[in-house]
Amino acid sequence: MSAHLGNGESIALGDLPVLSVAALRDEVIGGVARGRRLAAYFGAGRRGDALRVVAVVAGDDDGELLACAADVSGSYDALTPDCPQAHWFERELAEQWGVEPRGHPWLKPIRRIPDAFFRVDGEEVHEVAVGPVHAGVIEPGHFRFQCHGEEVLHLEIALGYQHRGVERALVGGPDRRTLAYMETLAGDTTIGHALAHALVREALGGGGAPPRALAIAGIALELERLANHIGDLGALAGDVGFLPTAAYCGRIRGDVLNATAQLCGNRFGRGLVRPYGLDHDVDDALREDLQRRLAAARQDFAVADRLLWDSPSVMARFEGTGLLSLDVCDEIGLVGPAARACGAERDVRQNHPHGIYRFVHIPICTWPTGDVFGRAHVRSIEVQRSFAFIQELLDSLPGGPVALERPAPPAADRLAVALVEGWRGEICHVALTGADGRFARYKVVDPSFHNWFGLALAMRGQQISDFPLCNKSFNLSYCGHDL
Repeated sequence: MSAHLGNGESIALGDLPVLSVAALRDEVIGGVARGRRLAAYFGAGRRGDALRVVAVVAGDDDGELLACAADVSGSYDALTPDCPQAHWFERELAEQWGVEPRGHPWLKPIRRIPDAFFRVDGEEVHEVAVGPVHAGVIEPGHFRFQCHGEEVLHLEIALGYQHRGVERALVGGPDRRTLAYMETLAGDTTIGHALAHALVREALGGGGAPPRALAIAGIALELERLANHIGDLGALAGDVGFLPTAAYCGRIRGDVLNATAQLCGNRFGRGLVRPYGLDHDVDDALREDLQRRLAAARQDFAVADRLLWDSPSVMARFEGTGLLSLDVCDEIGLVGPAARACGAERDVRQNHPHGIYRFVHIPICTWPTGDVFGRAHVRSIEVQRSFAFIQELLDSLPGGPVALERPAPPAADRLAVALVEGWRGEICHVALTGADGRFARYKVVDPSFHNWFGLALAMRGQQISDFPLCNKSFNLSYCGHDL
């Protein structure tokens, strides 16, 4: 009953099945019960008194994306009781469009600041409020802990303090501002979001970037993963007071960011990825410079990494902290390193390959423990594999141009879906065009949208003093969530 797409493909809007609400509900719940995941679920606009709701379900085993829609008037039976992956999506749908998912277990806004929080009553139960203003240079977010002594019974997370309305601003594009929005959806994921947008644009217009551009874009995406994973490992070391690795990784992260700056003139990769290609090429001198820089960074990281894993005091803090089981991971739909650290073989580069990943593969790294140790270990192995992947590409860059001279404009009345494995996990962009070929709706699902609730569950039964460590082991985005 759903339309079938591959990653980075589009269909005519007339081919998008518009089901009854009950049939859409069965499609989503049944698909997830068979091992698929809810990648996107959003309102696409009003049709008279009804809201057109679109669902995209991803199959990691077969690489398929299933899309369908339904028109909802007023209220409908919530998916969440039978499909917890819909929990955050349905709260967003109710907040943005005023439709009520009847039977949702905790229907409150996810971006407007709530008037009330969940409360646990009982003798010696107390409440600890943290934020929204924090001591570090980070964006605002509020954390409300219900505790018995030092034990956390429940954590509720409130975001949206700086909701920017980016998705609304994208309607009517693409235009001169569109790429600037894409590169700042989450500033530490510039390449990931710009690449997802490029895939959407190419799906809507037909064709794609040249082979040389695919390879360099893959290098840029893995540099972004390197910088953030190395930074996270250093920050985790710092959170437990292990300064050697913290200091090492802080410097090595800077070295990787500087390599990205050599590639395109910006440490975060802005100005590089474009639909149908790149704005920068790699000549022989730059390739040799990148190889030299990354060989030194790889060697230095090996030392910092070994120091971390050889420290019994670090392992004592990492092991068994912030546990999540594979069942819970699958139930709530975690993505990225947080999912792979629970044992889930979930990685867009393997499950839904695009670009250079269709030709050169990176093995999926998993770990079964679902704790801080697992999330750190997965990052450590992925750093090593990203270094090797980049070196392989630099040694054998394809020839030819890095961009098409005359890219095609988006076609009218189509729906396109693109997935990219950002360093936090799956990035999903969905675009619907109108009769003029302009964006009628543009939906972005940052990996943090899937994973914030995972952090809340990982804190249950933990000491409240473990929150900084658990939080850093997820390292989720505020701005990527608050689009």
